Amino acid sequence: MSARGKARRRALDILFEAELREQPATSVLAERIERAEPPVNEYTSTLVEGVYRHRVRIDELISTYSEGWTLDRMPAVDRNLLRAGTYELLWAEHVPEAVVISEWVHLASELSTDESPQFVNGLLARFKQLKPSLAL
Repeated sequence: MSARGKARRRALDILFEAELREQPATSVLAERIERAEPPVNEYTSTLVEGVYRHRVRIDELISTYSEGWTLDRMPAVDRNLLRAGTYELLWAEHVPEAVVISEWVHLASELSTDESPQFVNGLLARFKQLKPSLAL
């Protein structure tokens, strides 16, 4: 797994943990940075902080475009995969869109249900298509 791939997976772990603990993701991130075992990659911090900063808009987009699924009804892993993938796709301009989608779909196939990769792929691909018209 590439360094960025590991950073994405670690960011997902932090976002998931923050949701389960009902704490801000930046607080969990700060704990992980302080503990430094293993050290937190800079890109992990970028992803977690970006999701935290844009969370309201990200959740609004996911809720609007996920057909038949509310945020509350989604598995927690999928919800956080989509949050991180949406942030990276829409706000991290230095990463190719196809790479972003591929990486988050790969994580969905490793960590979630059999249907999750297709769901994550479909929603992120829709955001890629709509990106020029979305008010960010």
